[in-house]
Amino acid sequence: MSTTAPTTPSQPSPQRDVTAGSARPIPLHRLVRVELRKMVDTRSGLWLLVAIAVLSAGAVGLFLAFGPEDTHTFYGFAGMALIPQAFLLPVLGILLVTSEWSQRAGLVTFTLEPRRGLVVLSKTVAALIVGLVGLALLLGVAAFVTLVSGTPVEQPWDMGWREVGYFTIVQTLAILQGVAFGLLLMNSTAAIVLYFALPVAMNLLITFVETLRENAGWFDLATAQAPLLTQEALTGEQWAQVGTVTLLWIVLPLVLGWLRLRRTEIKTA
Repeated sequence: MSTTAPTTPSQPSPQRDVTAGSARPIPLHRLVRVELRKMVDTRSGLWLLVAIAVLSAGAVGLFLAFGPEDTHTFYGFAGMALIPQAFLLPVLGILLVTSEWSQRAGLVTFTLEPRRGLVVLSKTVAALIVGLVGLALLLGVAAFVTLVSGTPVEQPWDMGWREVGYFTIVQTLAILQGVAFGLLLMNSTAAIVLYFALPVAMNLLITFVETLRENAGWFDLATAQAPLLTQEALTGEQWAQVGTVTLLWIVLPLVLGWLRLRRTEIKTA
């Protein structure tokens, strides 16, 4: 007669609670780190950063070699180094935003982090960090060149906190303009073409239309920002012009781009 061993009920395996409410949201600082890494993960972003560094250093070197000696000051060197950065950093902001569509990574990005506003904010913060780091580096290079160049100017250290603040505003607005254009158009080529074509169109209008030339500071970004590249204190009217063109060419495209992003279907192609 055969007997069977009593069976014991199997112990249920422990399971984690995977309900939707238990997932922790991704913090902003982690998203910013990811966006900073994206800047050097692609060849376009990496070479653009290299080009900005080389052109900034080259501008200082050329200014030292061929510029008037009476302008070989801390402010002069810093201003020359700022020109390539203010010109090319918006392209970096454009590529950072449009990479989600040009590289077809948007579906993954917005699946892992569905809060689209937080994604845009992280990209903006990452671009601003790069811009401010670049500004700090150019100031360091300008200070070093001023120190070792033996400039004959009586007061070579002619740059104060006001000028540093002006440079910071120029750098910040340039980056935000790139982010705004990229968010508005969601296409790298279109946004870059618009960024480079817009100053040319504005310059033609200002040159040939006298009424527009007299009021260019109220609608032309380059004209309104020109006083920020001097060592003179801005007047109230000049600050108002800077604010007006910022609203027109940066804030408005950002708002329109954000509204478009909210309504856009994220897909791979």
